[in-house]
Amino acid sequence: MKLVTFKTPNTQPRLGAWINRDTIVPLEPASMLECFAQNRIADISRSHLPSAKDQIPVTDVQLLAPFPQPASLRDFGVFKTHMDAAARITGKEISPEWFKLPNYYRGSTSPASIAGHEAVVTWPNYTEKLDFELEWGVYIGKVGKNIAIADAADYIAGYTIYNDISARDIQFRHMTLALGPAKGKDFDNSNIMGPCLVTPDDIGNPYNLRMIARVNGEVWADGNTSDMYYTFEEMISFVSQSETLYPGDFLGSGTVGKGCGWELDRWIQPGDVIELEVENIGILRNRIGEPEVNPAAWKEKV
Repeated sequence: MKLVTFKTPNTQPRLGAWINRDTIVPLEPASMLECFAQNRIADISRSHLPSAKDQIPVTDVQLLAPFPQPASLRDFGVFKTHMDAAARITGKEISPEWFKLPNYYRGSTSPASIAGHEAVVTWPNYTEKLDFELEWGVYIGKVGKNIAIADAADYIAGYTIYNDISARDIQFRHMTLALGPAKGKDFDNSNIMGPCLVTPDDIGNPYNLRMIARVNGEVWADGNTSDMYYTFEEMISFVSQSETLYPGDFLGSGTVGKGCGWELDRWIQPGDVIELEVENIGILRNRIGEPEVNPAAWKEKV
């Protein structure tokens, strides 16, 4: 089942099912969070949605991120090919610790930072090197703590595509301070998710899915989820040690090999259209906006 959060010009955001490629069926409860909290996903999957009333053409709705405000956002880095490229570019070997335990940072979950399908990507006033990242991720569907790897799949409510927009020049400066990417990733519309959430029963084998990035119709990246060194089940178990996970928490995979401009030394420009595709989920499409102009921009101390 493909579930979405959508709105029309005359409605508030609400939950829907995306059927027959071109139709949205409004559902109850009205929000994705309520659906998870009430454990309603199985009921929805068993219903006869094609015969439901009040169907809406997908062309008439705005698709928001499946969770317009995730409870939390943790972005990992689990693709070995991407790590190999980072080592080659930076001249620094992969830390031995990377092979022992998964690593992540916490991203912003402010309403302004989360965006969905067809949203215009913010170009911050402080960067000259904006980048996309071809990722995907899972939403947690129920409360859990100290989850065993063998049980972790039961906590996955669904999968979605994730475009982790990054201001590379400021990101790498921040990371020399050892506290994370900061304004390299925290700005409006920087965490793009969608176009839908696909429930586990419809994803197939999650560790053999093709991932493609296109810029203005040209393929820039073509990878596969089979390159993940850690599974989502392992990530869930790791994060849940002595820490409670809640419905709506999001775990990102990190970038697939060659899935960003930094790896390729190719840089997106204002007006470019980015399409990220993950097999069995769909295509997440966004246009890059013009650089923002801010007379009150931060002036660096000297």
